Amino acid sequence: MFYWLMKRILAGPLLRLAFRPWVIGAENVPESGPVIMASNHLSVLDSFILPLVLKRKIVFIGKAEYFSGRGVGGRITAGFMKGVGTIPVDRTGGRASEAALHTGLRYLQSGGIFGIYPEGTRSPDGRLYRGKTGVARLAIESGATVVPVAMIGTNKAQPIGKRLPRPTRIGIAFGEPLNFTEYRGAHEDRFVLRKVTDEIMHGIMLASGQEYVDSYAATVKARLAAGKPLDLPESVDEPSSPGGLPVPAGLSVPVRPK
Repeated sequence: MFYWLMKRILAGPLLRLAFRPWVIGAENVPESGPVIMASNHLSVLDSFILPLVLKRKIVFIGKAEYFSGRGVGGRITAGFMKGVGTIPVDRTGGRASEAALHTGLRYLQSGGIFGIYPEGTRSPDGRLYRGKTGVARLAIESGATVVPVAMIGTNKAQPIGKRLPRPTRIGIAFGEPLNFTEYRGAHEDRFVLRKVTDEIMHGIMLASGQEYVDSYAATVKARLAAGKPLDLPESVDEPSSPGGLPVPAGLSVPVRPK
């Protein structure tokens, strides 16, 4: 609570001044009850900017490395992550990841807002990648409303590899709320988990206007790091979609309202 209050009192005004966030679809965020904010992930900034536009407190899952950085920059990052309520997760998987998801479930069961990045890591090129099924497990077990979130322009403010962001306007679009209570009890059915995850990613795609790639972002990053070809098209004539769900004609990235 201390770090959250410090973020509100000190960091919040500075971030607002630097990035002047604009919002679309604020009416889609429930005013009470458990909510999962399922967001695309373009930049470290995502976890700093999203809480600024919410009236309610939000808690995140974030990679453990954000909490263990060295030097002044590392301590600042760790402080900010604590300030926005980030729960560290070991991305190598196993029990540490399970523990983080259980923490998220307990928070949702208390009626809070929990933020998660279903892609599991930042997009390497600004496109939207295949979602991991942890978000579906949380949605089914908790019965929480899922709100697709699109962060817009955070990758331009702070691209991967840049330690410091540059001030620029950032947008947040909230998509239509999704409810998966019909699947209650099916949180261990891998086919249901994939279906629900694809529906959530489809909602994010509709909110963000991003091109979708049916591969995991972490796999693409690993191939890039190893110098291997990605085997991904630079562009597509027929846009793909999570789970083969319909892609509306003229889908595009939202622009700042006048």
